[in-house]
Amino acid sequence: MSSKSAEAYINFNELDPDFKYEISKLPGGENIKYCFACGTCSAGCPVREIDEKYNPRRIIRMALLGIKDRVLSSDLIWLCSSCYTCHERCPQGVRITEVMNVLKNIAVREGYIHPSFIKQLELIAAHGRLYEMDEFDNKKRERMGLPPVATKCTEVSKIFEVTGILKVVSKSKSEE
Repeated sequence: MSSKSAEAYINFNELDPDFKYEISKLPGGENIKYCFACGTCSAGCPVREIDEKYNPRRIIRMALLGIKDRVLSSDLIWLCSSCYTCHERCPQGVRITEVMNVLKNIAVREGYIHPSFIKQLELIAAHGRLYEMDEFDNKKRERMGLPPVATKCTEVSKIFEVTGILKVVSKSKSEE
């Protein structure tokens, strides 16, 4: 069986029937069981217009069926742009954007972190923001009448250290 056809089948031994309950217990995931897979979320999703692989209806369905490992290890859950279009259009009030955030949080807790988020965390830990601020940037700010910004932000690094987020990043990188 090729890997593509293997993804098309569900191995019942790998299902977690409690996954939907785990999601629904967390803030934002309470309404996941209301989904009846109408597809309104996918029809209005701007990310789906760009990437046909991204299908919120399918992700929610997989979560409801208990296909936990595939959902959490998928790159697709990280593509949600949090535009709330699905949230506005869902006739069942599933609050799909918030369900996606719950899935991301569970994924991180279980050691699945998308590489792009690891890189972002490393940049924020190093610079206190997603990009390094240097004197050139401060000169541009000065010309625009804006105050200078500190080139380093050590408080963020301390917050990361205290909260343990750097340990999560290190653990995730070592498992790659």
